[in-house]
Amino acid sequence: MSNEISLVTGGNGHLGNNLIRLLLSEKQKVRTTVRDINNTEPFKALECEVVQADITNRESLKKAFQGVTNLYAVAANFSMWAKNPKTEIYDNNMQGTQNVFDIAKECGIKNIVYVSSVASLDFTKLPANVDNGYNKDRRNWYYNSKNDSDMLALALGKKYNIRTVLVLPSAMIGDKAYKLSYSNNLVLQVLNGEIPVDTNVTLNWVDVKDVASGMYNAMTKGRNGERYILSNEQHTTLQETVKIASELYPELKLKTPKKVPKCLLYSVASLMEFSSKLTGKEPLLQRHYLDMFYGLKQDYDISKSRQELGYNPKPSKKALEDALKYLKTDWKIENRIQQNI
Repeated sequence: MSNEISLVTGGNGHLGNNLIRLLLSEKQKVRTTVRDINNTEPFKALECEVVQADITNRESLKKAFQGVTNLYAVAANFSMWAKNPKTEIYDNNMQGTQNVFDIAKECGIKNIVYVSSVASLDFTKLPANVDNGYNKDRRNWYYNSKNDSDMLALALGKKYNIRTVLVLPSAMIGDKAYKLSYSNNLVLQVLNGEIPVDTNVTLNWVDVKDVASGMYNAMTKGRNGERYILSNEQHTTLQETVKIASELYPELKLKTPKKVPKCLLYSVASLMEFSSKLTGKEPLLQRHYLDMFYGLKQDYDISKSRQELGYNPKPSKKALEDALKYLKTDWKIENRIQQNI
């Protein structure tokens, strides 16, 4: 085992935990940070060091980063909604990025693979490509945070002379999930028959293990200052997603979500947003989200990742089928068979 320490921030998250398992299989010495040190379930039988740290707390990062050579910056706020999104999502992600690079410089860390997102890409020309520039749509604070923290990470890496490689995943799904990510939760909703309406928003499914492998290759092969998309080439519609689930589990008798006019979806979203102000819960549908993604085909050019990182993800249909099997087996779903008898 190498004496160099590889640190993964946010090791109890979906991507972070899969990355830890991959690094251990590659005989790496691994340390990971979590905000709740008592959350030990994700690390059972894993020979990695677990320390308490929060990317918004500089002092905790100083302790965690000591002796680290390679840093995988995974931890971030991945929420699509918050009561105060500017503060809770945007400011936290920007400050967290600043803190990670500041303390990495102070602790002598030499290499950083930073998790950005396809949210930072310009979708006006498809397939989306890292060479097309950044997302100019500023209507969503999460997307703003990924856009701006992406640029900040590259600027700080250059300023501090830290080799910095960025990876941009799409909708990650799959196993080893100790809490439901946004994407895995959507797949679970499909299994539960909770997608009655087609919002005409597409997904680009990718297996989380392929993203973890892409991150490892970004550390070993990626070029300094470069961005690499970790997704599949082609999008999948909601109707196609439900169809795949129906073919895999016909006994669930899943119904194809109905297409409805955008104007009706917009009215429903308006009501949901009003309700969320009263309940404090995230609305299932938001107007600006429809404005940004209604009819958008989330297709990506991953040729650069294939050529330079050896990235070769399993097809999106296979990734979805594997995620469906995992979630049906390991997560409680409604007894839809009895309900449909």
